[in-house]
Amino acid sequence: MNRSRQNTEECLKLEDNIENFVHRRSSFYRCYTETQSLQVVGKAGFLMGKVRAVCISEKRGTQKKNIESAVFVENWGIEGDAHAGNWHRQISLLSEETIAAFKARGAEVTDGAFGENLVVSGYDFTKFPIGTRFTCKDVVLELTQIGKECHHGCEIFQKMGECIMPTNGVFAKVLHGGKISVGDEFHVQYRAAVITLSDTASKGEREDASGAAVEEIMGKEGYEVVLKKIIPDDGDTLTALLCELSDEDKADLILTTGGTGFSKRDNTPEATMRAVERETPGISEAMRYYSLQITPRAMLSRGVSGIRKEALIVNLPGSPKAVRECLEYAIGALTHGIDILKGNTGNCAGK
Repeated sequence: MNRSRQNTEECLKLEDNIENFVHRRSSFYRCYTETQSLQVVGKAGFLMGKVRAVCISEKRGTQKKNIESAVFVENWGIEGDAHAGNWHRQISLLSEETIAAFKARGAEVTDGAFGENLVVSGYDFTKFPIGTRFTCKDVVLELTQIGKECHHGCEIFQKMGECIMPTNGVFAKVLHGGKISVGDEFHVQYRAAVITLSDTASKGEREDASGAAVEEIMGKEGYEVVLKKIIPDDGDTLTALLCELSDEDKADLILTTGGTGFSKRDNTPEATMRAVERETPGISEAMRYYSLQITPRAMLSRGVSGIRKEALIVNLPGSPKAVRECLEYAIGALTHGIDILKGNTGNCAGK
């Protein structure tokens, strides 16, 4: 067989492999969507809830009522609500599923009966740690308290002998205001850290276009970018930074760009592997497979990925074009992985 024919056959085999991979990826997302009974996936694969009630009371000591739509005021609460103010319990939230289970035990309650401002489907709010942020259109809420003491004299406790607010109710403050209405999408906001590895960019000798591209994409996809940093191609510096961000719970997703090639100073993969506790090779393999549809040079990428504590760490390529291609392709799966890592959803095959 001559060399030209051999190269042609190898290229055809590679195209078949890529086509099969893309087909399997599509099947995965169909499986994921079909197996979610209560939880819905929104943009970028984000776990998504739905607002079912927006409740206020104009006077303390009176039951809140569902008004369908309300204005949320930064560092205050809901406009017109008696419990709004400059304190840590500006908004109270309950899960629709928790209320439904309580009703199934014989409770006759309406929206707002527990003093909740928001009823949201698709979440167990008690699973989220203090400091978790939620977004609903322009509104950003930060979780400040889980549960509260129940007033045993309340009508619900007297009738049922229990109340769900002490164990299932959560409270939040308003970080950014806006309007929320029944039917709006409700998302968890994850935190992303962006690290650029470049000797020249760290000295200010060239623009960090790749890091800027990552930051732009993450912002559009609803992430809070908590860190954007440029460091030299120094493995020990990167390893220490990855460990700090993970161990101190400063970021949920850590994305590096640069240092994954063949140059002597390209040591991002080695530095990353010293930090991770569990490898996630499928992520890097998938991005390489996808990039191979665009250029055969994608096989030269040595990027790796893995988990440390509850943070997902992913190496992206160094060029702005490759960064956009890989991140826009993978972001949905990455977010689903964080959902699983945080215990906010189940695995695709978990029927």
